[in-house]
Amino acid sequence: QTVLQGIILLPLRAICIAVILLLAWLFASIATFRHPGKGSVPLKGWRRRMIQTTLSCLTRTLFFVMGFQVKVKGKIASLQEAPIFVAAPHSSFFDAIISALTGMPSIVSRAENLSTPVFGTILSSLQPVSVSRQDPDSRKNTVTEITKRALSRGQWPQVI
Repeated sequence: QTVLQGIILLPLRAICIAVILLLAWLFASIATFRHPGKGSVPLKGWRRRMIQTTLSCLTRTLFFVMGFQVKVKGKIASLQEAPIFVAAPHSSFFDAIISALTGMPSIVSRAENLSTPVFGTILSSLQPVSVSRQDPDSRKNTVTEITKRALSRGQWPQVI
């Protein structure tokens, strides 16, 4: 019975995951299409709302299809209360769960991640603070960018 369920559920889940990822890529592409600044100017209006609602919903659905059910206890901090979230250990795909539950904030990511197909477009729509491991000034620039976004009085989304 377990083998039979695996034979049926695995391909079904794989197809659902592929469809959800392609939808996320499509919405991320639409939201960032012809956006001036490409990361130096915050997304506003319908673009930001589209990222917050559709990508958050699609990410939650993706994790549900993969078998994760997450419940939030308490109240999620607003942008004014906490312009910066800290998630540890910041090394797994569980960061995406936190990101979906908190309204798709900006994240800190390796610059190389932005060039990956599909995921790079989705990641770019979150307006990440990119860190280059080859640049010796990257740490200082990252701290400066995070500080600038945290002190922007709500123009930039929260940073995780």
